[in-house]
Amino acid sequence: MGVVEFRLLGPVCVVRAGVEVPLSGVKIHTVLAVLLLARGGLVGDGRLSAALWGEVPPPSANAQLHTYVSRLRKVLGPGVGIVRKASGYVLCAEGAGVDLFVFERLERLGRRALEEGRREEAGRLLGRALACWAGPALQNVSEHLQQFERPRLEFLRAQALEHRIEADLALGRHRLLVPELLSLVARFPVDENLRAHLVTALHRCDRQAEAVRVYGEGRRILDEQLGVVPGRRLCGAYLRMLRGEGGPDAGGGRRAPRRPSGGLPAPSPPASPP
Repeated sequence: MGVVEFRLLGPVCVVRAGVEVPLSGVKIHTVLAVLLLARGGLVGDGRLSAALWGEVPPPSANAQLHTYVSRLRKVLGPGVGIVRKASGYVLCAEGAGVDLFVFERLERLGRRALEEGRREEAGRLLGRALACWAGPALQNVSEHLQQFERPRLEFLRAQALEHRIEADLALGRHRLLVPELLSLVARFPVDENLRAHLVTALHRCDRQAEAVRVYGEGRRILDEQLGVVPGRRLCGAYLRMLRGEGGPDAGGGRRAPRRPSGGLPAPSPPASPP
């Protein structure tokens, strides 16, 4: 029969014994995703209907839902049950793997290791957690379910990435991080945490002029797009560079900190907390 794996972190799919099980249509993928996200709990007909059709289900919604569940049962085969209870369904797949659950476990362990100062282990665990992702979560489900669930999942991914970057910076891997951070900041220009990490990594690589440009660009983008000044995280990274704290090769233990050259612009005052 083979081991069954469910994947939500990317296109929703089912893999049995290493071979993807063919599923057809957005609606089938949506029903499967909702049942998996319930973690073995009861999913009411109303919740499934909202995920499939939003606030305006068709008159035949109940009949269509029954059809989708029946088709899914046939495709999943033995070892995976979808049980009707009250006015809803429960997916029973004991022993099956779900990439989201694996990610959450590894992320939790990695975060704990980072908090306890076990940085090498933290970086390894968080790297494995991020490797569970194959793209944006829930790619082939309804727009309604994406609106409900994708922001939360993408936030968890962003947190894991930030923690992994923190671990790598603490281990002196700033030179390896710079290309990745440059790409991330280009994709997410208003993310102050990523920009702060890039400022720190560039400073530790003795690339203060580039760090100044990254900070200045961030200050301009935040003002133009959000109408705010840099917050404490970004300002703190910039101020540490101005003071020569945690200078070139910090974390690697090879060189003493060196103050950057003069003429650097003063940081904006950090935004006050709401």
